[in-house]
Amino acid sequence: MDQAKAPVLDALAAYHRDGQTPFTPPGHKQGRGADPRVRAVLGDDVFRSDVLATSGLDDRTSSQGVVEEAEALMADAVGAEHAFFSTCGSSLSVKSAMLSVAGPHQELLVGRDAHKSVVSGLILCGIRPVWVDPEWDAERHLAHPPSPEAFEAAFAAHPDARGALVTTPTPYGTCSDLAALAEVCHRRGRPLIVDEAWGAHLPFHPALPTWAMDAGADVCVTSVHKMGSGLEQSSVFHLQGGLVSPEVLKSREDLLGTTSPSVLVYAALDGWRRQMAEHGKALYDDTLALADRVRDRISGIGGMRVHGREDFCGPGRAADMDPLQVVVDISAWEVTGYRAADWLRRHHRINLHLADHRRISAQLTHADDQETADSLLTALTDLAGHAAQLRTGQPVRVPQPPRMRLEQAALPRDAFFGPTEQVPWNEADGRIAAEMLTPYPPGIPAALPGERLTADVLHYLRSGVEAGMVVPDAVDTDVTSVRVVRES
Repeated sequence: MDQAKAPVLDALAAYHRDGQTPFTPPGHKQGRGADPRVRAVLGDDVFRSDVLATSGLDDRTSSQGVVEEAEALMADAVGAEHAFFSTCGSSLSVKSAMLSVAGPHQELLVGRDAHKSVVSGLILCGIRPVWVDPEWDAERHLAHPPSPEAFEAAFAAHPDARGALVTTPTPYGTCSDLAALAEVCHRRGRPLIVDEAWGAHLPFHPALPTWAMDAGADVCVTSVHKMGSGLEQSSVFHLQGGLVSPEVLKSREDLLGTTSPSVLVYAALDGWRRQMAEHGKALYDDTLALADRVRDRISGIGGMRVHGREDFCGPGRAADMDPLQVVVDISAWEVTGYRAADWLRRHHRINLHLADHRRISAQLTHADDQETADSLLTALTDLAGHAAQLRTGQPVRVPQPPRMRLEQAALPRDAFFGPTEQVPWNEADGRIAAEMLTPYPPGIPAALPGERLTADVLHYLRSGVEAGMVVPDAVDTDVTSVRVVRES
């Protein structure tokens, strides 16, 4: 296929060139009705290109097949058989994938380090999760993706499971051995779903970790807004092989997706694919070299340890890592990542990717250059000089890994929709959670509906909130109380 084409962008340009007059949504009518104060911030071109996909970008019957051609070009660019655009983020895409593989009360193997969007999918469709434990680094209090051997054992114990879902790369950039995991699934005729939200860039450079389609996965979900040039909420899910029908996957997306997709999102997806197909290798040559320099410079700042393969990869850890996720341990300062991240935003206008009880992380992409790198390095150097002022003497009480795992005492769906009550956090030990309790970012629930809460996890969340952790999905975001299943 001709990767120099950009069907959505070309159709949008034709729409402007033809001078079409809409008597359809959106009601701002290409910005004519938008408040000038809004246009002054967002820009006229945003409204000008915010048109309908049908009876706008294409005609009433979509006879030009504009979006379909763009999706086919995306699949060709990355070596998938099918690609589907989503304007509702990978949160929708991963739910569509799950619903294509398992139904209510059927089992699905899921890595317990899954994103909250996966848990939302379990709640909505009533799938019975079989949790597969991640590879826990007890020294660093960090989870890497579950091993193929762990999924092998889970299939042996649950032979009727409909498939497997793994999250890789993690938000920390660590990766599973996907080829081995795909072999585990395919030996049983079961599909592998990969939540590769942080890996949209992986197909475009050989020095990056192997991407899911090349490793043999059946369905792969990517968030192009995370590591690519897509607008927020832009996602693509890819499909290959015969274990999941493209018609079924599309129908599940149609069940969950919007009937008013954003042409702005489609256009940015289309343009990013063309950019990567034509220039991705050269762009990531530069980005990887920049990442090496940034990592080396940060390593020279006292009290900062930049995590590399020697920390994250090997037996009992991850199989690979994305060097563009620059994860820095600052525990030597006895300062939490939360405090450090807040200080950097307040004093240097630097926004970090994530922060936890002992780490901060900066995400580099093809958009970064020496100027942005220097801003980061200047800010981190200044942070080191103020570390003593950021100590609170308020450590986060992180349990050892086995004590972080909770018993799944009820289906997530049953616990979430059943009778509930709000109880003080220090009275919730032994109760069944009826909500997600998710430190965010990275968005991996510490507790989820149907899991039996323990004092260890409750103390972790409470001490975390007191130290600056954000738990946005809790009914009580301060976690002074917790929503639990009402006892009869």
